[in-house]
Amino acid sequence: MAKPQEPFFVGWGKVPKALKSFLLLCTASFVISFAVAAFAISATQTDTGSGAFMGRVNATGILQNDPYPVLHVIESDRFERGEVVLLSAGGKNGVFNRTEGLDGEAVKLSGLRVERGDLDGLQLRGGMRGLGLTDNPDPDFEIEVEALGRWKLSGEICDGKCLTGAMRPGNGLAHKACANLCLIGDVPPVFVSSGPVDGKEFLLMANADGKRLGDEILDFTATYVEIEGDVERRGNMLVFKIDTDTIRLAR
Repeated sequence: MAKPQEPFFVGWGKVPKALKSFLLLCTASFVISFAVAAFAISATQTDTGSGAFMGRVNATGILQNDPYPVLHVIESDRFERGEVVLLSAGGKNGVFNRTEGLDGEAVKLSGLRVERGDLDGLQLRGGMRGLGLTDNPDPDFEIEVEALGRWKLSGEICDGKCLTGAMRPGNGLAHKACANLCLIGDVPPVFVSSGPVDGKEFLLMANADGKRLGDEILDFTATYVEIEGDVERRGNMLVFKIDTDTIRLAR
């Protein structure tokens, strides 16, 4: 008696009935496996954050130029009184060329708001529409400064514009080259601490003298590092005045 032939499939022929169930099971298994693998891989990636451009905003307050230009808000249609807002220009640029000589002055600003968590930023409009002198709406407004002592912190050095949502991801190795271009363009650097410092995760960075940093931080952006320095509260923002010689890769 002849032995029955096992079903055999070739691409140009019809699928044998005996193989249809097997092929459907294999196809379903592949689809499910790839879906599970995609979810598992994406779950391990760095969160790009909820930050983004939040629309046009106008604000009046006191400009502080060191270590990087920020606005201490007195009045605004979108910011709360007393908030400290990082300032940037279009593209990968800071605003030092527009704020020189205005330290401590009352100014009015207009631009696009960016935010991430409790970190606020403002990308200024061009020309006098974005920045101009104004009368101080509250001459009694004071910027409170408090020294919080010496800290050794671990975390990541980012640029304060992309981190708040102007680019995604705004942190992590995928953003290293972009972050360095922003920092070279004088966008304020921000240290993202792995643990809260006096309730804050984001700290504006400065050198040990409280001035802007140079190229010495560029090799360490977008990596997990340890840094020592003094922390100072200015209004509702923390400034991390680092000793650049202490920057090292964290273990």
